[in-house]
Amino acid sequence: MSMPNDTQFHPSSFLLLGIPGLEYVHVWIGFPFFIVYLVALLGNAAVLFVIQTEHSLHEPMYYFLAMLDSIDLGLSTATVPKMLEIFWFDLRNISFENCLSQMFFIHFFTVMESIVLVAMAFDRYVAICKPLRYTIILTSKVISIIGGIAILRSLCMVVPLLFLLLRLPFCGHHIIPHTYCEHMGIAHLACASIKVNVLFGLGNISLLLLDVLLIILSYARILYAVFCLPSWEARLKALNTCGSHIGVILAFFIPAFFSFLTHRFGHNIPRYIHILIANLYVVVPPALNPVIMGSGPSRLGSMF
Repeated sequence: MSMPNDTQFHPSSFLLLGIPGLEYVHVWIGFPFFIVYLVALLGNAAVLFVIQTEHSLHEPMYYFLAMLDSIDLGLSTATVPKMLEIFWFDLRNISFENCLSQMFFIHFFTVMESIVLVAMAFDRYVAICKPLRYTIILTSKVISIIGGIAILRSLCMVVPLLFLLLRLPFCGHHIIPHTYCEHMGIAHLACASIKVNVLFGLGNISLLLLDVLLIILSYARILYAVFCLPSWEARLKALNTCGSHIGVILAFFIPAFFSFLTHRFGHNIPRYIHILIANLYVVVPPALNPVIMGSGPSRLGSMF
């Protein structure tokens, strides 16, 4: 089958539209996103500073939190600055290379965050269900291995996306109706079959669902162990140690899966709703996480 005459394997740039249908309020939409980004930057930087300088926080729970905060800084910085360029300065062009780079970092940090949340759930499981073996199981070496696995799995899930996009020819318009570049948004501009891209993307989503299942299993075991404790005071104390973790998990997965479900099945939902939800999914959790962890009953919360 011959390809159209305007086919390009590597277009020079793409055009990000922002939020189609809400262009007339782009300037005003930019302000809450800027405020949320500022909260994410200052909040996560403050948590990292406290964890680094306070030696009593040098233990597994806070090491995982430091990983989470670092990921959140990366995720929000990969998305919000370009959003603000679109909203405030109408700078919608993004080069092909920068678009792929942004897509890589958004997906990479998203997968990393999912794995770290699994590690945090495992940390709480060991702390509550096997407290006497906590320091034996979660050693510095084990934490380093978990961090290495998180990076390796993220690379294995995201690097192939780059090659799957680079193999595609692009033709026609190069307009992406979004505020940032993501895998399927770029793939849909291709004038060739993207079946492999779709299948690989579904495989990645299946792995993220596996993360959710592992978290649910961990907290099911935790709840069982908690309600076997003899007194309500002991139960509440144990649950308090998990409350902030559950808040962080919900802040990440609820917007993520709501965005996915509305994208796949919400065909009657206006496009600007899809895009707003997708923006919340990459912007809100990085801002909420330090607030949730800093206001919890942990030693970190007592320092804010």
